[in-house]
Amino acid sequence: MTERLIEPRGRGFLLFDSHPAGCEKIVGDMWDRVAPATPDKKAERRPVALIIGSSAGYGMAATIAGIRRYGLDGVGLCFERPPTGRRTATAGWYRTIATAELAAKAGRDWSFVNGDAFAETTKEQVLDLLAERFGGIDYLIYSVAAPRRTDPVTGQAHQSVIQPLGEGYSTKTLDVGGDEPALKEIWVEPGSHTERADTIKVMGGEDWALWVDALVGRGLLRQGFTTVALSYIGSHLTAPIYRDGTIGAAKAHLEETALTLNGDLAQVGGRAMTSVNGAAVTQASTAIPGIALYVSLLRGALGEAMQSPLQQSVELWDRLTGAQALGLDDQGRIRLDGWELHPLIQEQVTERWEAVAPDTVGDLADIDWFTSEVRRLYGFDVPGVDYHAPSEPDLLWPTPAE
Repeated sequence: MTERLIEPRGRGFLLFDSHPAGCEKIVGDMWDRVAPATPDKKAERRPVALIIGSSAGYGMAATIAGIRRYGLDGVGLCFERPPTGRRTATAGWYRTIATAELAAKAGRDWSFVNGDAFAETTKEQVLDLLAERFGGIDYLIYSVAAPRRTDPVTGQAHQSVIQPLGEGYSTKTLDVGGDEPALKEIWVEPGSHTERADTIKVMGGEDWALWVDALVGRGLLRQGFTTVALSYIGSHLTAPIYRDGTIGAAKAHLEETALTLNGDLAQVGGRAMTSVNGAAVTQASTAIPGIALYVSLLRGALGEAMQSPLQQSVELWDRLTGAQALGLDDQGRIRLDGWELHPLIQEQVTERWEAVAPDTVGDLADIDWFTSEVRRLYGFDVPGVDYHAPSEPDLLWPTPAE
């Protein structure tokens, strides 16, 4: 193992390396911001959760919030790249190590599996862990954003795309190819019927349902089992490329799957829902045309009132555990995006969107905040971390305690 200086080098929103100490500090700061709930003294055991997509974005926030606030035991599943002689590991690798250490210090029983959530071998590995360590499961949180998936039945590979449907789409976006982010206009061609179907195959509810079916098949669902798939609707400003596009078709399929699963879970008094979260800076969202500009304008309008994935995840667990009312909308979805879609907020963001120009973008959009948030995805721009000091990149994946 050799310590070295790790710098935020890359292209646009994509950085080549991640900073271990920065990732650890981010996880620690998130942990410290979650207040533990009052323990249920009548409970015979701690609840058990499986969180698929536990190393990044809303999935990581849900993992940390669940462990810290409600003392969950369980398994986290993610797909991360280990360190090599040339590159550091992915940020999620280091975040998982930090999460595992905090969970262990808190006396929680957590195992983290690194594998493809779509693969049958990964499902079997995770189910074996759940059966061996816990014998059953109370919660499944599904938070997966992936570019491709191989159908386990046909063996066919499907690729997701981010495109409008019906007609092409012209949108304002942030160009990060130069020294400074700049406003530009781009045109996105419409997705085909095949591309729509492929995106649903990757990002829809099929794999979520397969996980639930696998848990049912192994007899691992406890009475009152709850499963939630995380989703997004977003603003009318982003609807053509998101909710009305190929990704939106996949999200609609996710929501339809919840209705089907509800019938299947009746045997254990269970329930399946989607949770509609608010906008956030994630590695998945930075790839969507116009989203970087929209989120920067949203931050410009809201400032510190913008809710983080961690804040929303705390509220999600409060609702799932009954500490707060579940508060479903008329389509049976948990809504955590009211702060973003409030009419007054959307009015302000729309005004900024329509007024934004190359010479005003710095005043209307919080680009510095957005850029910093992107760097934080890789462990950079974290207060309290000495980036001039060498860091050890060759850290081992966490192993569960015996």
